[in-house]
Amino acid sequence: MVGTLPPAAPPLPAAPTVPLPRRPLDASDQVRRWYENDLGWPTVPDGPGTPVRLFVGPLFDVLDVPVEAGLAALRHLAPGSPVAVQDGRMRLLLAAGSAEEVPGVLDWLEWGSLRLDLSTLGEGDTMTAPLPADSGVTPPGGAGVLEPNSTGLRPLLIRSAYGALQGAAVWLRPPEAGCEVEASLPTLSALGGGGGAPDLVRVLDTVATQCHRLRLRACAQPPAFS
Repeated sequence: MVGTLPPAAPPLPAAPTVPLPRRPLDASDQVRRWYENDLGWPTVPDGPGTPVRLFVGPLFDVLDVPVEAGLAALRHLAPGSPVAVQDGRMRLLLAAGSAEEVPGVLDWLEWGSLRLDLSTLGEGDTMTAPLPADSGVTPPGGAGVLEPNSTGLRPLLIRSAYGALQGAAVWLRPPEAGCEVEASLPTLSALGGGGGAPDLVRVLDTVATQCHRLRLRACAQPPAFS
């Protein structure tokens, strides 16, 4: 008598497909996503791990001045006007196209003949992307070293903040996601108008005055002897 064969063993279940581990987001990835996804600001397409840079011109221009000079101009800015600092410099965002107007405005204000420690960035330029406060990226030295008040910043904390941040670009007045930044920026068209945009002429007159005072102060200091 031929015996019956035992039933065949059921097939083994297929091994589950294990997805490859995702590359963790580094600090530059987080910063870039915040600018591109939350703000809609174009960034320079650099490789992973490189500092994020922003295109200047499509949405805003930049006025670069010493921090002390920039502090005096904060009262002329709208609450939503973004302001950044890095390495002892303050960067005030201006309406797109304003960089071309700055030399003419300074001439009209009779500041054009003097050497002033200010410069502009316009169409075709780039700037270092300041670290967003809520991106999860902690600047060197820790967060919370810049403490705002009714004027936008406590001046006495600026020098200590720079030492802690070790040159990192940070926002004093960060841009807000979902808000059109253009409407809050200083512009020449606000002169004599009733809109909510700050007046570029007042901003430039204030920072030029402060830059001149800083230069006079530096010239009045006695030379250091070794």
